Amino acid sequence: MNKVQAQTKSVKELLQGVKYGIDVFQREYDWGRRQVEDLLSDFENKFLEAYDEAHAPSAVAQYPHYFLGTIITVARDGKRYIVDGQQRLTTLTLLLMYFYRLKEEGVKFAQGIFDVAPLIYSDVFGEQSFNLEISERKPCMEALYKYGEYDASDSSDLSVRHLAERFSDFDEIFPDTLEDHAFTLFVYWLVEKVNIVEIEASADDDAFTIFETMNDRGVNLSQADMLKGHLLSHMTMPDKKTKANALWRHMIQHLVEIEPGADEDFIKTWLRAQYADRTRDRKKGASNEDFENIDKFHRWVRDHHQRIGLHKPDDFYDFIVRDFCFYKKYYLGMRKAAQQLTKDREAIHYNAHNNFTLQYMLALAPLKPADDDVAWCKIRLVTTFADIYLARRKVNFKRTGYSTLQYTMFNLAKRIRGLSADGLREELHKELKHMWEGMGGVIGDKDWLPPYSLNKFSGKSIRYLLARMTAWVERECGNNVTYCNFLWDSKGRPLEIEHIWAYKYERHKDEFPQEHDFQRERNYFGGLVLLRKDEHKPLGAATYERKLMTYHSANLLAGSLHAQKYEGKTGFKDFIERTGLPFKPHAQFKRADLMERQQLYRQICEQIWNPDRLLADH
Repeated sequence: MNKVQAQTKSVKELLQGVKYGIDVFQREYDWGRRQVEDLLSDFENKFLEAYDEAHAPSAVAQYPHYFLGTIITVARDGKRYIVDGQQRLTTLTLLLMYFYRLKEEGVKFAQGIFDVAPLIYSDVFGEQSFNLEISERKPCMEALYKYGEYDASDSSDLSVRHLAERFSDFDEIFPDTLEDHAFTLFVYWLVEKVNIVEIEASADDDAFTIFETMNDRGVNLSQADMLKGHLLSHMTMPDKKTKANALWRHMIQHLVEIEPGADEDFIKTWLRAQYADRTRDRKKGASNEDFENIDKFHRWVRDHHQRIGLHKPDDFYDFIVRDFCFYKKYYLGMRKAAQQLTKDREAIHYNAHNNFTLQYMLALAPLKPADDDVAWCKIRLVTTFADIYLARRKVNFKRTGYSTLQYTMFNLAKRIRGLSADGLREELHKELKHMWEGMGGVIGDKDWLPPYSLNKFSGKSIRYLLARMTAWVERECGNNVTYCNFLWDSKGRPLEIEHIWAYKYERHKDEFPQEHDFQRERNYFGGLVLLRKDEHKPLGAATYERKLMTYHSANLLAGSLHAQKYEGKTGFKDFIERTGLPFKPHAQFKRADLMERQQLYRQICEQIWNPDRLLADH
């Protein structure tokens, strides 16, 4: 092997003016939302250790470094090829592209940042290309860079789908503590203070030898293994130790069958739900507390065994045989409900669709090992609460990502620990009633809150809410469908968000002297429906009268615009009489009609996401 070069570099030094490739045999870009959320959370915590609102950008020079690990590269044909580390470099590139788009789109807090484009895209001897250049991903990367979105639903390339999904996630998961004044300083910190060790090999064989040496160290003990060893070591009766060990192995196997790493996710979730007392304050100089330290749960349990109630040998035995078994059963049940829409557990699936992983901690908090008769009632109350809570935030343009809600949800989990079903119902209902975010966001507030509408940030949420609303109307009218029927068609393609007003300003000049006013109101929630691709595509710039014929044969929410839906004795007419919702046909669709639909949508949302659902659940 030739001499190996290893050098610590900043993100800027790694990406600016350097071209990277990835060999065709390398694995896909496969990071999920959870990995990106974890990375952003780590960045946020390290940055906030030093950040102060009084600081100028120059103060970042004294901020702490963050070590992001090691990458392995090899030089070939004037380009560096990544042998190990593409997940991190790709994610960093996507994050920088997100910063670039915020500035390009005029987001106020992003206007002070320096030009990050050279870290993403550069010109070498007249040839423009991405610094991380993979030909199969180029159309997607170009669309994200230039427009901030890319429809990858029809792509057969898994990496392309993940790229588009992770980029769109940033709108929801980027921590709000890093916006406003903090944003400019954070961008400087990211590119100058986040460090990666680059190991440069001079030949492919050397690069793969290094890779194998770094990764082929045998099977390390997992945290779960180390925790089990600690617990078993405190048991004195051999028969109990044998039984506890067998049970532990059996339960871990059940968990990892759901998803690799689900065993450790469960243990962290359980400990946070039942035993953690504090989480890190979101301010300068704050240190990690229970919530964060439970990431190393084998150490945390060892250091806090008295708080958990582990005093004598039988306590350690019961911790596995009684407590672990009980909480694992309900965690596993929730994870299965998250994957498969199940009657009476729908809210779990809805929250999982919205990537609200905090629902598991919240739902385990009120459970007690003696709760087998009421456990699912409690879980249903908590997950229904979360469903309502998230919908209210969405229509008020509030983020629902992990970092944004972690602090609030952890403190709520502490308040509901061990509550009876009745006490839990009362506490969660009170929490929703005290939220300022109601469904008024659908129509907005003329003084400060604009009406809920479609933009590049809200598209995913609007498609989800319309799917829920469409399915609810259909089911209330006696049709056997779920919201999944209105998220994707039979070929797995997402349904299209259809604007009732075509993009033809000249048809609306009588009501909108300024085109930008028409463009803004055309995107209002009440002016949107969902259609399948084959229904949506032929409409194009069709007139409203022409569109009505398609709406009539589509789903009931779209079809309710057509007068024929109100004729005769139908389940739809019975539904209107029963609910009192202000459905009406619209022979034309002027501005006043749009505002009426906006009000209708608000009232539908108020019925679907009504806090009083909690009081009716017994």
